[in-house]
Amino acid sequence: MKMIRNLAILTAALVAATALAQAAPKKPPQPTTMRDLVAASKPGDWRPLDPERTVYLDLSAGRVVIELAPAFAPRHVANILKLSRAHWYDGLAIVRLQDNFVAQLGDPLNSKPEVGDKRLPPEFTRSAADLPFYRLKDQDTYAPEVGYSNGMPVARSAADGEAWPVHCYGMVGVGRDNDPATAIGAELYVVIGHSPRQLDRNVAIVGRVVWGLELLSSLPRGTGDLGFYEPEQRVPIQSVRVAADVPAAERLPLEVMRTDLPIFQKLVELRRNRKDAWYKVPAGRIDVCNVPVPVRERPAERKKG
Repeated sequence: MKMIRNLAILTAALVAATALAQAAPKKPPQPTTMRDLVAASKPGDWRPLDPERTVYLDLSAGRVVIELAPAFAPRHVANILKLSRAHWYDGLAIVRLQDNFVAQLGDPLNSKPEVGDKRLPPEFTRSAADLPFYRLKDQDTYAPEVGYSNGMPVARSAADGEAWPVHCYGMVGVGRDNDPATAIGAELYVVIGHSPRQLDRNVAIVGRVVWGLELLSSLPRGTGDLGFYEPEQRVPIQSVRVAADVPAAERLPLEVMRTDLPIFQKLVELRRNRKDAWYKVPAGRIDVCNVPVPVRERPAERKKG
């Protein structure tokens, strides 16, 4: 009789434990891909583009959106904004498309008088002091430390006390002659191929393309030296405008994942050690140029559309 009573107590306990387990809220599955992580993100994980430091490069094929980086090249960014607001770029052209390298815009006929500063001091690096910086633990070929700051891939040298943006896919630099002071923003290039990190600290990087990069990277390759276009190949630029000067209804409602929060650290780890079902051997390390900072249209705006 005692054995039967103990068995009944044990059975009741098991039934109660099962009921509790079934009633307990189930933990959501951990994201295993970047897509999963973005889908599970919260509104506070994102920041809107600042319209005062965003420019729209409009081509006949569509719009390229560039987020400028005044934290790294303030005088160059100021001159680019000045040129944009003076409509200086309107009617110029994409003049060069070198395979696996850059797309470059400029004034092929030297037909426009320059607006703003005619010469600028180099802004290849800046002081690393007080610069927000999420450092990767991975070793880099070109710099002592690499990571992300304000949404930009960045390198840093503690010994020199300097930091600088690096030439990853989509980064925007200022073309120049041998004299660094000739870089004023009249010629801009966008990296459309493998990261040419040998250019780091030799050019002022002023931002990155956050939307519409495929409109540049898919253009026909130039047939001239260094990928320069022949006159008939040049791609006209309709306009370059500061987003703040564009009516709100015509702006793209974009937001960028913040690189100073744990969610971005999780994203880096997902890229470093891929957990997708397809991957059998995770790499265990990552390159600074192989972590795309997510950009999306604001969800509320997508629903309205």
